[in-house]
Amino acid sequence: MTNPFINDIKNQYKNGSALIKLIFINIAVFIALHLLSLLLWLLAISGGTQLIVSWFALPADVLALAFQPWSIISYMFLHEGLMHLLFNMLVLYFGGQIFLNFLSEKKLVVVYLLGGIAGGFLFVLSYNIFPVFQVDIPLLGASASVLAVLVAVATYVPDFVVRFMFLGNIKLKYIAIGYFVFSLISIPKGNSGGHIAHLGGALFGFIYIQQLKKGNDFALGFSRFLDYLKSVFLTRKKMKVVYKNPGKTKSNYEYNEQKVANQQKVDAILDKIAKSGYDSLTAEEKAILFDASKK
Repeated sequence: MTNPFINDIKNQYKNGSALIKLIFINIAVFIALHLLSLLLWLLAISGGTQLIVSWFALPADVLALAFQPWSIISYMFLHEGLMHLLFNMLVLYFGGQIFLNFLSEKKLVVVYLLGGIAGGFLFVLSYNIFPVFQVDIPLLGASASVLAVLVAVATYVPDFVVRFMFLGNIKLKYIAIGYFVFSLISIPKGNSGGHIAHLGGALFGFIYIQQLKKGNDFALGFSRFLDYLKSVFLTRKKMKVVYKNPGKTKSNYEYNEQKVANQQKVDAILDKIAKSGYDSLTAEEKAILFDASKK
């Protein structure tokens, strides 16, 4: 008999957005890490957690990285402490929800992964350039990826207003800038590698969106690579999409004309948000944005 709790989790993951899937993966990795650690402890194998972490965390040493290249990806899903996981997932959910109001789920995944890679690259580079970093402490956690998402959406809609219970209304750009500055000044005060990775993720998010606004999606090749991986690992049948009007099929010209008109509506709504904030939108305008974010 199938456990209804397990079924519910499966359905939540299957039907959830890319944001929910990223959060689920982080939580699943955290649980798996500690279950494996428990098993090793029961078998009287000392240092079990550290052994697993060292295998999937990102090392600063280039030679060590060459022997575990997967760690440039695995580190951004790996959390050892519960509070570290909770904080990162809360910020990811907060920034990711706003991100999906304006940009697609595919771009969210791209920013998360490439932001994490950029953060990891800056971490390794810094530890091999600056003599102050003499201890090889591996990097783990989703912070670089999370900050990449937050800065990306703050760059896309900088004047988007967020309402906090005790602080009032704050524009998204100030939240992102505050997070960035805090990471910068915290480098000498502990967890230097983590804060450096934050900066790498933030810089990627900023540059990516700035280029995207200019019509240059330099991550398009990576996005297509993800599509290829998805086609390899998933066995879904390809479906032919036909754009229909009630009673007839649209021609290419009619479809493209409709697409341009829809984009003009979205652009007008984004301009309204920039001037008056998200709360100024009507229910219909919010629905248009929500539909556009899924395409």
